[in-house]
Amino acid sequence: MISIIIRTKNEERWITPCLMGVFKQDYKDFEVVLVDNVSTDKTIEKALQFDIAKVITCEDFRPGLALNMGIRESKGEYIVCLSGHCIPVNDKWLSNLLENFDDGEVAGVYGRQEPLAFTPDTDKRDLSVIFGLDRRMQKKDSFFHNANSMLRRKLWEENPFDETLANIEDRVWAEKVLQKNYKIVYEPRASVYHYHGIHHNANEERCTNIVRIFETLKPETENNIHLDIEKLNIIAIIPVKGKSGYLNGKPLVGYTIEQALQSKHINKVIVSTDDPELAKLCEKLGASAPFLRDESLSEGFVDIEKVLQYSQEKIEDLKIFPDLIVYLEITFPFRPKQLIDDMIIQLVNNGFDSVLAVRKESRSIWSEEDGKIERIDKGDIPRKYKEPSFVGLKGLCCVTHPEFLREGSLLGERIGIYEVNNPYSPIEVRGKKEFRLAEKIIEGWEEEKSR
Repeated sequence: MISIIIRTKNEERWITPCLMGVFKQDYKDFEVVLVDNVSTDKTIEKALQFDIAKVITCEDFRPGLALNMGIRESKGEYIVCLSGHCIPVNDKWLSNLLENFDDGEVAGVYGRQEPLAFTPDTDKRDLSVIFGLDRRMQKKDSFFHNANSMLRRKLWEENPFDETLANIEDRVWAEKVLQKNYKIVYEPRASVYHYHGIHHNANEERCTNIVRIFETLKPETENNIHLDIEKLNIIAIIPVKGKSGYLNGKPLVGYTIEQALQSKHINKVIVSTDDPELAKLCEKLGASAPFLRDESLSEGFVDIEKVLQYSQEKIEDLKIFPDLIVYLEITFPFRPKQLIDDMIIQLVNNGFDSVLAVRKESRSIWSEEDGKIERIDKGDIPRKYKEPSFVGLKGLCCVTHPEFLREGSLLGERIGIYEVNNPYSPIEVRGKKEFRLAEKIIEGWEEEKSR
C-alpha cells in the first residue's frame, strides 16, 4: 500500500482539484491522510467529500513535524508527500513514482512541478529552471522536494524528517540517506501542476525575460490548466429584495433564472429572498429557494456583499460547498447568451480571484467629493489614443470564489474583466421608466437571442 500524506492550510481553492487528481490514478492501492494546519476556510469540508482515511490537525506547524504526524498515522510501505496545492497532471503520476523503487538502492523519488498558465513569471522561472524533462539519478546531490515525492517507509523510520526546521527538511533528509549510500531519483514523468515557485525572486523584469525564453522552447506551458470545469461545483446566487415585477407578462426574476439554467457549467441556481411567495414562484421557474433571508438584510443600506455572505453560509449549512459562485441580479434581463459561461471559463483559465462584467467608457468621467468636482479619466485626447475606463456591472454577472464571500468581499485582489459590448446589456430595470423602456426592447432582444 501507498500512503499519500497531504499537507494543507486554507487550501479551499486547490484541495478539490488536488484530490480529484489523486483519486483518478490508475494505481488504486493507496490511502490519503490529510494533515491540516488549522484551516479557517472550507478545506476540510471539501476534502471530506472524498474517501479520506484520516484527518490530523497540526497546530504548531512545521513541515517536517506535519509530515511525521501524518506518516505515523498511516499504513503504507511507501509514503507520498504532496502539498495541498499540487495537482497530479495525469492518471500515471502515482505509478510513475512507484516504479522507481524496483531499484533497492533508491531511497526517495521526487517528481516534476509544472507551472500553471497563470503562474506569476517569477515562479514560472523557478519551476522551469529546476524541474526539467530529463530523469536523473542523484548519488551526491541532496536536492529533494517533498511537495511531490515518494519515499520508503523503512528509511523514514530510520530517518524521520527534522521537526525543528522551518524549511529544507526534505534536503536534510535526502542528505542523510545519501550518506548511507542510497540514491535519490528525479522522475519527470511523475508531474504535478504547482502554482508556487521555489525562490520567489523579486526581479520581475528579469524573470519575465527568462520565462519568455523557456516558453519559446516549450510553448505547451501556456496551456496548463489545473481545473476541469465540468467537474466543478458552480452555484449561481440570485438575491431578490421584495417582490418581482413583470416584464412582457413574465416575472422579471424569470429572465435571470432562465439565463442561469441555460449555462453549461452552473450546477445549481439558488434564489436568496425574504419573501415566501417569491420563493415558491422561483421554485416553479426551476430555481431553488432552500432558505428565507432575514428581512434585516433587505434594508437599503445593506451591502450586497453581506447578503451574499449570508446566502453562502446558508448554502454551506446544507452541506453544499461550491467551488465557484456566480452572482446575478434580476435587474439585468438583457444578458448575452454566452456571457455567464465565458466568464466562468475566463476565471478558470487565468486563475483570477474573480471576473467582473464591465462596460467600456471612453467619455470623460468625473467624481465629486466634499463638494469638489474632479476628473478621473485621462483627459481630452482623441478617443482612439485614450486609455478606456470601465464601468463595473457586477449585477450583470460576477464570478468569484467562495472564500472571498466568506470574508465579506466579492472580488478578491486579482480581478479579471469581461467587456460587454451589447448596448442593451448594461440597462438596469428598477423603476417605472426602465420597465417601459425594457418593454420596448424585450421582444426584439428575444428574437436576437434565438438566432
